[in-house]
Amino acid sequence: MPRPVKWRNVCCLPENNRFGPLGMQAGAREHIVMTVDEYETVRLIDLEGFTQEECAAQMNVARTTVQGVYNSARQKIADSLVNGKALWIEGGEYRLCDGQGINCGRGHCGRYRNRGAGRAAAWDDAEAQSKIQKGETS
Repeated sequence: MPRPVKWRNVCCLPENNRFGPLGMQAGAREHIVMTVDEYETVRLIDLEGFTQEECAAQMNVARTTVQGVYNSARQKIADSLVNGKALWIEGGEYRLCDGQGINCGRGHCGRYRNRGAGRAAAWDDAEAQSKIQKGETS
């Protein structure tokens, strides 16, 4: 019996999921498919500056899994750039963030980063923690 799939947490889908050389036809035959979870590792590590350990915690997988996914994503990006192939982002073993995770809204989840919710949620948590320490209840 195969091992069950462990879904990878992804904050949001990419706004653009098709990339390629200028002047290339939209339905080009030769293209590379990068999965959404591969995209998320590149976003977290290269854009957000997460370490592989932080990325693994965010995505709820092992660091070694992140390392393999990240290496596969980099290989696909290199193939697309060097060989002039279109890059499509789709599919994979992922679950979209619902905004309720441990890191969501606290400056780690891209879903809420630019909406100010991260600051508000962090302030609410700090206030709640302060009340707990003081023995206050609401």
